[in-house]
Parts: sequence; C-alpha cells; structure tokens
Amino acid sequence: MKRNRIVFLLWIFVAVGAIVAKRDVFYNVWYLLSALLIVSYLWAWTSVRWVRVQRQARTTRSQVGKMVEERLVIENKGILPKLWLEVRDHSTLPVHQVSRVISPLGARKAYTRTIKTRCLHRGRFMLGPITLAGGDPFGLFKTTCRVEEPAAVPFIVYPATVDVPAFAPLVGVLPGGDTMRRRTSFVTTNVAGVRDYAPGDSYNRIHWPSTARTGRLISKEFDLDPTADIWLLLDLERGAQVEPYSTDLSWTQARLPWEPGPALTLMPSTVEYGVTIVASLAKHFIAQDRAVGFIAYCPQREIIPADRGERQLTKILETLAVVRAEGQIPLAEIIAAEGVSLRRNTTAIVVTPTDRNFWIAAAREVIYRGVRVVTVLIERQSFGVSHSNRELVDELAISGIPTYLVREGDDLAQALANPYAQAILPIGRWA
Repeated sequence: MKRNRIVFLLWIFVAVGAIVAKRDVFYNVWYLLSALLIVSYLWAWTSVRWVRVQRQARTTRSQVGKMVEERLVIENKGILPKLWLEVRDHSTLPVHQVSRVISPLGARKAYTRTIKTRCLHRGRFMLGPITLAGGDPFGLFKTTCRVEEPAAVPFIVYPATVDVPAFAPLVGVLPGGDTMRRRTSFVTTNVAGVRDYAPGDSYNRIHWPSTARTGRLISKEFDLDPTADIWLLLDLERGAQVEPYSTDLSWTQARLPWEPGPALTLMPSTVEYGVTIVASLAKHFIAQDRAVGFIAYCPQREIIPADRGERQLTKILETLAVVRAEGQIPLAEIIAAEGVSLRRNTTAIVVTPTDRNFWIAAAREVIYRGVRVVTVLIERQSFGVSHSNRELVDELAISGIPTYLVREGDDLAQALANPYAQAILPIGRWA
C-alpha cells in the first residue's frame, strides 16, 4: 500500500532528523508516528479476529431457473467494534453474490443477510470458502484471514425440466395384458406371492394378514408390469454440437432475484437443449410409472439401468447435471453397440443435433430386432450455423421413425407434445 510506505519513509526521515538535529520536536513526532504504526497494525490484526461466520443454505440442490437461498451471519464476538469488514466469497456458483463490505459492526453485534440467486447453469459447484479482510482506520495496514469453518459445501444444480403434456405416439406398451413373470424389487400392482421378511424391505411390502397368522413378518413379492422399458440416448459427440461463441449471460434476461422468472430461457447450445429434453422426458415417463434408463458417451460411457421411481429420476438428473459434450464416438456406433442389449418392445428415444445420416441405418437395424425408436432432432440452423439437418426428417419418416423437431427458442413442452413427422412406412406395429 502506498500510504503505509509514505508513513514508513516519513518515520525513517524523522528518526534520522532526531538523531542528527537533537531537537525535541523531531523526537515527539517520531514517537507519535511510532505509536500510530503500532496502533494501526494491532487494530488491523484484531479486525479479522474474534469473528464468527455462519452460512446456511436451505438445500444443497437446486435446478436451472429456480432460486437458491442462503443465509449469511457475521458475528463480532470481540469487545472492539469492527469499523469495516470485507467478506470475500469464493463460491463457484455463477452470479452468486455473497461478497460484501460490512461497516460498521459493533462489539457483540451480528450482521445477518439472506442472499437469493437464480441458478443459470447446471453442474456441481462449491458454496464457499470465505475470506475475511479488514484494516485500521488510517488505511495503513490490511489483513486477511481465511475462515476454516464453515467449510465449503458441494452444491449441485440439476438441468431444467418442462412438463410434457403428452409424448405421442404411445410407445413401448406390450400387446395383451399378461404380467411378465419376472420378480422385481420395486412395488407394482401385480402381487406374485409372499415370503419371509428380509432386512431392508419397506413397510408397504409387508403382508399384514399373513404376518398376523404366522406370528412373523411376511413380505409380498411382485412381478413386472406389462410395459416395456424406455431408454433415453443423448448424443454428446463433440463434433455434432453447436455451442455459443461466448460464455456471457446475454442469453438470459437480467432481473432481480426475487422477481418471478419468465418462461424457461436456455443457453443457445444444442447440449443444453438436449440435456433439458432428456431430463423432461425422464420426468414425464417416470411420472407414468414407466421404467426409464439413460445412455450417453461423454467421453466415458454413462449408463443408468432402467428403473422406476423418484430415486431413478434423481440419478438421471444428477448425471445430466455434469455431462459435457466431449464424446468422440459417432452416434451410429453407439446405437449399434447399445442396441444389442435392448430387449424386444423396448423403446429407444434418441436425442441428437447431428447432421449426418449414418446413424439412421443403425437405427433401422435396431428396429428390425423389435425395438421401437423415436427421435428428437435438434435443428442446428436455428442455433446460428449455416448448415441445417432438417433433411434428415424425411429419411427418418421413410424409415418408420417418428421425429420431433426442436428449434432454438421453441417452447419445449409444445415441441415434445407434437411430432414433426410421423412414420411414413412404419416397421413393425406401434401400439
């Protein structure tokens, strides 16, 4: 700091003058400057001591478009007031503004503030740590102190979802109504029998009449419902994506944190649109008690086996929160490799922005083996590139693959409710 350097130089100059001139005035000024430096240093040192910091987030999870609320409490536990105290937050959550200057903070007083931030990006972030900075009233010294408690807290932002009113045509329903003779760990409407209670069984699995009759806990066993699995395949090949040229926040409207947000506004990126589409479809089908699985290559293979329930939706959202478009394997190879393990009457929903048509042949091979395929095609040209992939719609329709076309700025709920192109020559029978 320039100010303390000037005072130090003046202190040295006065000390030399006192030694050379032997004048009382120089000694008095030197004593005064010495006392000023000592008091200022001690004041700066104590300015960040005996301060207690508390930060409390209502939850460690949120979703794009929703608010995260955090309560910050700065308490001065010392007997000296803090003339000014700077709180520096090192959170990685975008636009989360916790840093501020508190002035003054009296002895035995506390400063409380609630910070609300709208989540704009999906991903894993850290809330904290915090660094305190303070100084003396003369601005000669400045000290900093890293707050060890509370420690930094992991925070995850799930991708946004929209409520899809319908996803037609209805896919993946097995013909007839017979139960699949296969045991399942989750509760269905098809009770297959009873067995002895096993540790970990939920209370809703207990068959109370048999328990009362035998005098020991008896659990119910269930068979699978007559519905097939749904697999969501997200194309994350790096060369197929359209990303914005900059990472600024010009794509979202600036508004105060407490103001209600408008309709969902996504970053103009095919990756973000694809992730939101997959998250919305997973939420839609799990709400219908369908078994949903997820597959992506980014660049490692990410797969979540098909399952039901809110826990399955949480798994999918947590995976979608951190996936990146870093895949190197073309979509055609992914469909060919993963389609081998898909059973008959399974539905595969492919979400892709690619402009290459090689993968359609691989999808046809999967259809020949009894797997239903539906495509959500993200239209590249609407994201600012010159080359469009809309010509793939006709080829998909001829191949018997229903297609939904999504453009940048579309209302996803409406775009996913109305197919852009129905199958012209359907392969197999669609229920």
